[in-house]
Amino acid sequence: MSGILKSLSKANVGDVVLSVRDIGRTFIEGGQPLHILKGGGFDLRRGEIITLVGPSGCGKSTLLQCVGLLDKPTHGQIVIDGIPVHKMNDEERTSVRRKKLGFVYQRHNLLDDFTAIENVLLPMLADGADEDAAFARASRLLKSANVLHRAGHRPSEMSGGEQQRTAVARSLANNPDILLADEPTGSLDPMHAATVFDLLLDLVRRSKMAMLFVTHDMSLANRADKVITIKNGIVG
Repeated sequence: MSGILKSLSKANVGDVVLSVRDIGRTFIEGGQPLHILKGGGFDLRRGEIITLVGPSGCGKSTLLQCVGLLDKPTHGQIVIDGIPVHKMNDEERTSVRRKKLGFVYQRHNLLDDFTAIENVLLPMLADGADEDAAFARASRLLKSANVLHRAGHRPSEMSGGEQQRTAVARSLANNPDILLADEPTGSLDPMHAATVFDLLLDLVRRSKMAMLFVTHDMSLANRADKVITIKNGIVG
């Protein structure tokens, strides 16, 4: 595994950081196959933002789960920084996910018993970071997300927008190459949704990472560099 992870070095701006080819995912429901994803693919480059759109139930979240190494495709290829991650075992997938990918979900998914800064610290500590250095980075990220004043507060003590901005800070904890966002503003009112989305775009642009995000809101989708559609199970 160490050899694979050593080869996952930071990509340069414009390099392909994610390549998806002939992606398929089939589930068995009631003894019958349910083909959610049936093929197609795309490339995502460092510094690029791609929106994934399509009707409800078309497979957007399923694709994000496969790309995020939380599920395995039934067929096809997923390549991160030139490495075919679809061939990895669970331990290797976990390591790549921790080091290379950041996640923002529709719900903030913060740990209720931990403060904002502790929620941002945990991914870094899990990856073996020095505690003092991790604390300093967590503070910087919360400041960038405009929630440093909430560092000592638990999620229940914060507004929905503050919770989601904290979740954005947490997603960047381990300096990922790729940010995956699944309806990141879907649970927020329009004002907070615009604030969180502006924050996401600003942080992604400034860090030169890549982002793949799912949304039903075409006004948000059209602010990306590219829009990819899933139609009848085909990606692209």
